Amino acid sequence: MTEEKPHILVVDDDTRLRSLLGRFLREQGFAVSTAKDALQADMFLNQYHLDLVVLDVMMPGINGFEFLKKIRLESTVPVLMLTAMGETDNRIYGLEQGADDYLPKPFEPKELVLRIKNILKRVPLKNTENAVLNFGSIVYDMASKELKNVTGEVIHITNVEQQLLNVLGQKAGQIFTREKLAGLLGAGNNPRSVDVQITRLRKKIEKDSKNPRYLQTIRGKGYMLLPE
Repeated sequence: MTEEKPHILVVDDDTRLRSLLGRFLREQGFAVSTAKDALQADMFLNQYHLDLVVLDVMMPGINGFEFLKKIRLESTVPVLMLTAMGETDNRIYGLEQGADDYLPKPFEPKELVLRIKNILKRVPLKNTENAVLNFGSIVYDMASKELKNVTGEVIHITNVEQQLLNVLGQKAGQIFTREKLAGLLGAGNNPRSVDVQITRLRKKIEKDSKNPRYLQTIRGKGYMLLPE
């Protein structure tokens, strides 16, 4: 089995630099997606598991600092700030907002790769191909999409419940809004129906569904999965 490549998202409004970075990082063995602004980058964050984001600060519309704040409300994905704003105050501000590293332009591509690799060493890659989620005496296999109890007996779950476990399990510890989950689960699912699906799923994975330990409600924000 081949090892899954780390998936990196490059966010920069400079078309030429974005293209060059994408090509260079692919040559270094990474899977790369690129986005021209925060809105496009947000789509990637919602749809894919990303291992690291290379984020420019000076972008039209939502700038990198503002987008970093939004990312940190929902995700722990590592972020490396890449910007011409290399002053100490700006670097400190970026780190305070949750950036994992800060590389001022102009830079050497080799240095960028080294910094990326150093960050990824501290953050193990999530390979969900064979991932198993543990909920006490209940276990969910993300590959086979089977939910089993401690004796190995299969517990029936619906297709939507499987989708919920895979979506939340791929980004365990990340908060998903009801609206985001409704969108990821497909047309016909609205925020209210997501609440119903969450309630049903809790009855299958929680010891006490009224006081959930694993599938938690984050008041005012959404839901988060915290398997053992």
